[in-house]
Amino acid sequence: QIGRPAAKPRVPTVLSQGEVGRLLHVMEGETALLARLLYGTGMRLTEGLRLRVKDVDFERRVIIVRAGKGDKDRLVMLPQSLCTSLKQQIARAHALWVADRNAGNNGVDLPDALGRKYPRAGESWAWFWVFPASTLSTDPRSSVIRRHHMHEKRMQRAMQAAIQAAQIHKQASVHTLRHSFATHALQSGTDIRTVQSLLGHADVATTMIYTHVLALQSSSVVSPLDTLCARA
Repeated sequence: QIGRPAAKPRVPTVLSQGEVGRLLHVMEGETALLARLLYGTGMRLTEGLRLRVKDVDFERRVIIVRAGKGDKDRLVMLPQSLCTSLKQQIARAHALWVADRNAGNNGVDLPDALGRKYPRAGESWAWFWVFPASTLSTDPRSSVIRRHHMHEKRMQRAMQAAIQAAQIHKQASVHTLRHSFATHALQSGTDIRTVQSLLGHADVATTMIYTHVLALQSSSVVSPLDTLCARA
Protein backbone atom coordinates (compact mmCIF):
# COMPACT_ATOMS: atom_id res chain seq x y z
CA GLN A 1 0.00 0.00 0.00
CA ILE A 2 1.35 3.39 -0.99
CA GLY A 3 1.13 5.93 1.82
CA ARG A 4 0.68 9.65 1.55
CA PRO A 5 3.83 11.66 0.93
CA ALA A 6 5.13 13.31 4.07
CA ALA A 7 4.07 16.92 4.46
CA LYS A 8 6.96 19.29 3.87
CA PRO A 9 7.57 21.74 6.72
CA ARG A 10 6.98 25.35 5.72
CA VAL A 11 8.16 28.41 7.59
CA PRO A 12 4.96 30.32 8.45
CA THR A 13 4.42 33.94 7.52
CA VAL A 14 4.55 35.99 10.72
CA LEU A 15 3.72 39.68 11.09
CA SER A 16 5.65 41.90 13.46
CA GLN A 17 3.66 43.46 16.31
CA GLY A 18 3.89 46.76 14.47
CA GLU A 19 2.41 45.21 11.34
CA VAL A 20 -0.40 43.60 13.35
CA GLY A 21 -1.11 46.99 14.91
CA ARG A 22 -1.31 48.68 11.49
CA LEU A 23 -3.52 45.89 10.17
CA LEU A 24 -6.00 46.04 13.04
CA HIS A 25 -6.07 49.85 12.91
CA VAL A 26 -7.46 49.94 9.36
CA MET A 27 -10.16 47.31 9.99
CA GLU A 28 -13.70 48.19 11.06
CA GLY A 29 -16.85 46.59 12.41
CA GLU A 30 -17.42 42.91 13.07
CA THR A 31 -14.49 41.77 10.96
CA ALA A 32 -12.16 44.03 12.96
CA LEU A 33 -13.39 42.49 16.21
CA LEU A 34 -13.02 38.98 14.83
CA ALA A 35 -9.47 39.76 13.66
CA ARG A 36 -8.58 41.01 17.13
CA LEU A 37 -10.12 37.90 18.66
CA LEU A 38 -8.16 35.56 16.37
CA TYR A 39 -4.89 37.35 17.06
CA GLY A 40 -5.63 37.64 20.78
CA THR A 41 -6.45 33.96 21.27
CA GLY A 42 -4.72 32.03 18.48
CA MET A 43 -8.01 30.53 17.29
CA ARG A 44 -8.45 29.32 13.72
CA LEU A 45 -10.90 31.25 11.55
CA THR A 46 -13.48 28.46 11.59
CA GLU A 47 -13.25 28.26 15.38
CA GLY A 48 -13.91 31.98 15.74
CA LEU A 49 -16.81 31.92 13.29
CA ARG A 50 -18.44 28.95 15.04
CA LEU A 51 -18.18 30.50 18.49
CA ARG A 52 -21.43 30.19 20.47
CA VAL A 53 -22.69 32.58 23.14
CA LYS A 54 -22.54 29.89 25.84
CA ASP A 55 -18.81 29.35 25.28
CA VAL A 56 -17.72 32.91 26.14
CA ASP A 57 -17.08 33.16 29.89
CA PHE A 58 -16.56 36.79 30.88
CA GLU A 59 -16.25 36.03 34.61
CA ARG A 60 -13.37 33.57 34.19
CA ARG A 61 -12.06 35.44 31.12
CA VAL A 62 -11.86 32.27 29.04
CA ILE A 63 -13.34 31.00 25.77
CA ILE A 64 -14.16 27.33 25.22
CA VAL A 65 -13.24 26.26 21.70
CA ARG A 66 -15.56 23.37 20.86
CA ALA A 67 -14.68 20.56 18.45
CA GLY A 68 -11.50 22.13 17.15
CA LYS A 69 -9.14 20.30 14.83
CA GLY A 70 -9.16 16.62 15.79
CA ASP A 71 -12.66 17.15 17.29
CA LYS A 72 -11.13 18.26 20.61
CA ASP A 73 -12.26 21.00 22.99
CA ARG A 74 -9.81 23.42 24.57
CA LEU A 75 -9.65 26.63 26.59
CA VAL A 76 -8.11 29.89 25.41
CA MET A 77 -7.81 33.21 27.21
CA LEU A 78 -10.33 35.99 26.65
CA PRO A 79 -8.26 39.19 26.26
CA GLN A 80 -9.34 41.85 28.74
CA SER A 81 -9.08 44.48 26.01
CA LEU A 82 -11.84 42.74 24.03
CA CYS A 83 -14.41 42.27 26.79
CA THR A 84 -16.38 45.48 26.17
CA SER A 85 -16.41 45.09 22.36
CA LEU A 86 -17.35 41.42 22.63
CA LYS A 87 -20.24 42.20 24.99
CA GLN A 88 -21.49 44.78 22.48
CA GLN A 89 -21.20 42.22 19.68
CA ILE A 90 -23.18 39.69 21.72
CA ALA A 91 -25.85 42.35 22.35
CA ARG A 92 -26.17 42.86 18.57
CA ALA A 93 -26.37 39.09 18.11
CA HIS A 94 -29.12 38.95 20.74
CA ALA A 95 -31.21 41.45 18.78
CA LEU A 96 -31.00 39.13 15.74
CA TRP A 97 -31.87 36.11 17.87
CA VAL A 98 -34.97 37.89 19.24
CA ALA A 99 -36.00 38.87 15.70
CA ASP A 100 -35.61 35.26 14.53
CA ARG A 101 -37.69 33.94 17.40
CA ASN A 102 -40.43 36.52 16.82
CA ALA A 103 -40.47 35.66 13.10
CA GLY A 104 -40.67 31.92 13.82
CA ASN A 105 -37.42 31.21 11.96
CA ASN A 106 -35.61 27.92 12.37
CA GLY A 107 -32.92 27.76 15.04
CA VAL A 108 -29.20 27.63 14.31
CA ASP A 109 -27.42 24.48 13.22
CA LEU A 110 -26.20 22.10 15.93
CA PRO A 111 -23.70 19.24 15.95
CA ASP A 112 -25.51 16.15 14.60
CA ALA A 113 -25.78 14.17 17.83
CA LEU A 114 -27.03 17.14 19.84
CA GLY A 115 -29.46 18.16 17.14
CA ARG A 116 -31.06 14.70 17.24
CA LYS A 117 -31.11 14.48 21.03
CA TYR A 118 -32.30 18.05 21.68
CA PRO A 119 -34.15 19.17 18.52
CA ARG A 120 -35.26 22.51 20.07
CA ALA A 121 -31.84 23.46 21.45
CA GLY A 122 -30.96 25.29 18.23
CA GLU A 123 -33.62 27.87 19.08
CA SER A 124 -32.05 28.71 22.46
CA TRP A 125 -30.00 31.85 23.05
CA ALA A 126 -27.10 29.87 24.52
CA TRP A 127 -26.44 28.11 21.20
CA PHE A 128 -26.69 31.25 19.05
CA TRP A 129 -23.65 32.50 17.12
CA VAL A 130 -21.45 35.27 18.51
CA PHE A 131 -20.86 36.34 14.90
CA PRO A 132 -24.17 35.63 13.14
CA ALA A 133 -24.73 36.32 9.46
CA SER A 134 -26.84 39.39 8.75
CA THR A 135 -29.29 37.40 6.57
CA LEU A 136 -30.86 33.96 6.57
CA SER A 137 -29.55 31.29 4.21
CA THR A 138 -30.37 27.76 3.11
CA ASP A 139 -28.43 25.01 4.87
CA PRO A 140 -26.85 23.02 1.98
CA ARG A 141 -27.04 19.74 3.92
CA SER A 142 -30.65 19.88 5.12
CA SER A 143 -32.15 22.58 2.84
CA VAL A 144 -33.50 24.24 6.00
CA ILE A 145 -33.60 28.04 5.95
CA ARG A 146 -31.89 29.39 9.07
CA ARG A 147 -29.30 31.89 10.29
CA HIS A 148 -25.74 30.72 9.83
CA HIS A 149 -22.62 32.35 11.25
CA MET A 150 -20.69 34.99 9.31
CA HIS A 151 -19.33 33.54 6.08
CA GLU A 152 -15.58 32.93 6.08
CA LYS A 153 -15.22 34.69 2.71
CA ARG A 154 -16.41 37.95 4.26
CA MET A 155 -13.57 37.78 6.78
CA GLN A 156 -11.05 36.72 4.14
CA ARG A 157 -12.00 39.65 1.88
CA ALA A 158 -11.81 42.11 4.78
CA MET A 159 -8.39 40.77 5.72
CA GLN A 160 -6.99 41.09 2.20
CA ALA A 161 -8.31 44.66 1.93
CA ALA A 162 -6.71 45.50 5.30
CA ILE A 163 -3.36 43.99 4.30
CA GLN A 164 -3.29 46.25 1.25
CA ALA A 165 -4.45 49.32 3.19
CA ALA A 166 -1.82 48.72 5.88
CA GLN A 167 0.84 48.36 3.14
CA ILE A 168 1.97 44.97 4.36
CA HIS A 169 3.99 43.32 1.62
CA LYS A 170 3.90 39.74 2.85
CA GLN A 171 1.94 36.70 1.67
CA ALA A 172 -0.45 37.05 4.60
CA SER A 173 -3.95 35.71 5.25
CA VAL A 174 -6.37 35.36 8.15
CA HIS A 175 -4.34 32.34 9.34
CA THR A 176 -1.30 34.62 9.64
CA LEU A 177 -2.94 36.08 12.77
CA ARG A 178 -2.68 32.63 14.40
CA HIS A 179 0.98 32.29 13.39
CA SER A 180 1.67 35.77 14.74
CA PHE A 181 -0.10 35.01 18.03
CA ALA A 182 2.06 31.92 18.58
CA THR A 183 5.32 33.68 17.72
CA HIS A 184 4.58 36.75 19.83
CA ALA A 185 3.43 34.61 22.79
CA LEU A 186 6.73 32.71 22.74
CA GLN A 187 8.60 35.98 22.28
CA SER A 188 6.97 37.39 25.43
CA GLY A 189 8.13 34.38 27.48
CA THR A 190 5.14 32.00 27.35
CA ASP A 191 6.44 28.43 27.54
CA ILE A 192 6.01 26.23 24.50
CA ARG A 193 3.74 23.69 26.22
CA THR A 194 1.28 26.45 27.07
CA VAL A 195 1.37 27.75 23.50
CA GLN A 196 0.84 24.18 22.26
CA SER A 197 -2.25 23.88 24.47
CA LEU A 198 -3.64 27.26 23.39
CA LEU A 199 -3.21 26.39 19.72
CA GLY A 200 -4.68 22.90 20.15
CA HIS A 201 -1.68 21.11 18.65
CA ALA A 202 -1.65 17.37 19.35
CA ASP A 203 2.15 17.23 19.03
CA VAL A 204 4.55 19.82 20.43
CA ALA A 205 6.68 19.28 17.31
CA THR A 206 4.03 21.21 15.36
CA THR A 207 4.45 24.16 17.74
CA MET A 208 8.24 24.00 17.49
CA ILE A 209 8.16 25.64 14.04
CA TYR A 210 7.57 28.96 15.81
CA THR A 211 10.70 28.53 17.90
CA HIS A 212 12.66 28.24 14.64
CA VAL A 213 11.26 31.59 13.52
CA LEU A 214 12.28 33.15 16.84
CA ALA A 215 15.71 31.51 16.83
CA LEU A 216 16.65 33.27 13.61
CA GLN A 217 15.27 36.60 14.83
CA SER A 218 17.21 36.46 18.10
CA SER A 219 20.27 34.68 16.75
CA SER A 220 23.69 35.96 17.68
CA VAL A 221 25.00 34.81 14.31
CA VAL A 222 26.24 37.81 12.35
CA SER A 223 26.23 37.91 8.56
CA PRO A 224 29.77 38.01 7.15
CA LEU A 225 28.63 40.95 5.02
CA ASP A 226 27.84 42.97 8.15
CA THR A 227 31.26 42.07 9.57
CA LEU A 228 32.92 43.24 6.37
CA CYS A 229 30.96 46.49 6.31
CA ALA A 230 31.77 47.18 9.96
CA ARG A 231 35.49 47.00 9.15
CA ALA A 232 35.20 49.33 6.17
